Amino acid sequence: MFGILLPFTLALHCAADLCNWTGSGSSGGKDSRTVLQVRLRCTAGSVRGVYPGQALRVVLEPNLASALHTTVCIQPSGSFHGASVYVERAGVLELLGTEELRTPGRVLCLRADGPRRPAIYLQVNPQGDVHPGTVGFRYELLSPNQSQSLKQTSCRPCTDIELLMAICNSDFVIRGFINTVSHDPERQTSVVAVSGARLYWQRSGVFERELGTAATPGSGPSWRGQIHTPLRCHVKPGGGEFLFTGSEHFGEAWLGCAPRYKDFLSLYRAARAARLNSCDFPLN
Repeated sequence: MFGILLPFTLALHCAADLCNWTGSGSSGGKDSRTVLQVRLRCTAGSVRGVYPGQALRVVLEPNLASALHTTVCIQPSGSFHGASVYVERAGVLELLGTEELRTPGRVLCLRADGPRRPAIYLQVNPQGDVHPGTVGFRYELLSPNQSQSLKQTSCRPCTDIELLMAICNSDFVIRGFINTVSHDPERQTSVVAVSGARLYWQRSGVFERELGTAATPGSGPSWRGQIHTPLRCHVKPGGGEFLFTGSEHFGEAWLGCAPRYKDFLSLYRAARAARLNSCDFPLN
């Protein structure tokens, strides 16, 4: 990663719905240094540009004045061609990636600390193979708790303290079993297919309920879904019941802490008896 300082003229444009923007990268001027600026005011959304040859600067300014967002993540579109992505810090552009961003599902995350709002800068490569509608990305702004949950995908077992925090702060908590584990070398991820006897909560709909299907005989309706984890973690199928926790990013569940349920019960009961539990968790 390197930084460059580029002089340019900004042409302001605000997104209609404040979350998503679709349009042309051209500002209508003849100056190649002119950059179209888009301001988005949500914590998640998408950008899709039709590029005849100029650049786009996307400023992320969520309307949540009291919220502190420490991380910004972007996921380039599946047909990302002929453009480079930068993050702007104090007027300096730091290169995030170019053609390697074509990898389907790849997500790039960076810290967004500082007095200025995060800005993402897309520039078409002069010799790039650019086709209309092929340059774009989805974005998410993460709070400190969400950022911490994302960091927990570090392949090491969670500590007791991390586990007690995970059941309070995770985007999803589900008790269930591992059905299969598959690997995707292109995305460098593993996918764990799980069936859950009990879904405690989830931020969106990554786990779906299947009426009339039981995770184990007599256990009632089952919840099913897929949980992603880095390929380098070498996840393998395991028997027994687990408590899966983690974060949700771009419509996918990512694994955080996943102890065996019986081990979690022992830990939580001891913490509750000592009044060290971070939050109340239903045990029935």
